[in-house]
Amino acid sequence: MVEDLRPDVVSFHFGLPAPALVERVKRTGAKVLSSATTVAEAQWLEARGVDAVIAMGVEAGGHRGNFLTHDMAAQVGTFALVPRIVDAVSVPVIAAGGIADRRGVLAAFALGAQAAQVGTAYLLTPEANISAVHRQALTSAETTAVTNLFTGRPARGVVNRLMAELGPLSDLAPAFPTAGGAIAPLRKAAEAAGRGDFSPLWAGQAFRLARPMSSADLTRMLAGVA
Repeated sequence: MVEDLRPDVVSFHFGLPAPALVERVKRTGAKVLSSATTVAEAQWLEARGVDAVIAMGVEAGGHRGNFLTHDMAAQVGTFALVPRIVDAVSVPVIAAGGIADRRGVLAAFALGAQAAQVGTAYLLTPEANISAVHRQALTSAETTAVTNLFTGRPARGVVNRLMAELGPLSDLAPAFPTAGGAIAPLRKAAEAAGRGDFSPLWAGQAFRLARPMSSADLTRMLAGVA
């Protein structure tokens, strides 16, 4: 697909695929990005030819991009991670995690990042294709946590019934990516009743800073041209 469509950028998560596949991607002319949650992961990615490193702080929503360590205690915040990775690699660094408004973008730039990556703030735009219970959680919940219950890999989302009752990180979770099958019937029934008790409600720690607006208006605000 990449060879057919030739996008400008191809971004990976959980490290990189096999070197031969990365080379095929690079031969299309695409810039290759990947996420790092530690300095060691950033250096590993640079050594394998990425064009930029996404410094993913522990605040970020969704799946953690970790691949050299699965110890969540070793994960650090975006604004501690970004300057360390900036000092450790020679490729551009993109800050990700806990950035939902212009203040976060400016802070990332001040720490040496050359770009900022924003995810959760866009989930409240009308263009975002998320479930009604997910959208409701983003406007009413207060807390997120890193959990492995929904997929078997650590990911940050809004704390709901499943996470509260089993504990966000549990040895009970089946291995990635099979965990979702075990709770699928509960999720289906709860969502039909308008509840997100058993749904993965991915969100970063700064989700309460997000405001409903169009994706175009949000982009202009983040860029400081609103």
